[in-house]
Amino acid sequence: MVMIRKARRSATKMRLLLPGPSGSGKTFGALKIAKGIGGRTVVIDTEQGSSDMYDDLHEFDVVDLSPPFTPERYIECITACEQAGYDIIIVDSITHEWNGKGGCLELVDEIARAKFKGNTWSAYSEITPRHRAFIDAMLRSKCHIIATARAKTETAQVDEGGRKRVVKLGMAAETRQGVEFEFDIVLDLVHDGHFATVSKDRTGLFAGDPKPITEDTGRRLAEWLAGGHAVEPPQPSDDLEVVEKATAAIADATTLARLDTITAGIAERLTQGRITQPTAERLGRLASERRTTIAIQMEKTPAFTA
Repeated sequence: MVMIRKARRSATKMRLLLPGPSGSGKTFGALKIAKGIGGRTVVIDTEQGSSDMYDDLHEFDVVDLSPPFTPERYIECITACEQAGYDIIIVDSITHEWNGKGGCLELVDEIARAKFKGNTWSAYSEITPRHRAFIDAMLRSKCHIIATARAKTETAQVDEGGRKRVVKLGMAAETRQGVEFEFDIVLDLVHDGHFATVSKDRTGLFAGDPKPITEDTGRRLAEWLAGGHAVEPPQPSDDLEVVEKATAAIADATTLARLDTITAGIAERLTQGRITQPTAERLGRLASERRTTIAIQMEKTPAFTA
């Protein structure tokens, strides 16, 4: 018998992917979102207990998943978390299921040698259904799923105020190609400032410029899932002491290296919610103006060093 029902957003569970390079804040961001959504949270940790370092961010439990990282072991952990009554499962990370020790790529090589005379293409016919079962376990879960993935890292040289600087960029997620199509939201994290850029969003909440992930990100998602309209949340008030110190530090800076330290601190305070986005942008403009002044001084004074 075919059952037809009225569509309702509240019947869905969130499927969110956070790819990013090392140090971009994947675990941090996942926990911030979980805290904003609310509910019992558990982390399936494949990163040798790295989530324990964030026990001050949010109350959560941990499942330590060690090698071999087979699809079946991930499924077992997800099932156990569901049965234990958790509301949110953070899978940190899904990369190991694909290319970790005992993951799909290693299994392909083992099966190819054992059954197909080294032919890895034939071996994929056995691995693909197992990988698909893992993906389905996340998609069909009765819990919210927040998955992280390592991203291949490349560096690029950028020009800031006439000064060259090397930045770390996150590229494609290190997992099977096309996995991002399985998620409702994909927020790509960048290393500097832990900012997130949206590459897929079925909610319409994340349009516009890159923004840091905060608890409010989770609250907005929870509201949307409950059927509410996407609204711009009220901005937190500035920590005036932070603003005053940053302004004074920029004015007193005499080297480009010092300015780099100050701007990194501004990005961190924004992530912590201690200053608002408009204030961070204003401080950024002050730092840029000061950078230009220092660069001019360097040209006029050959002995001047950064």
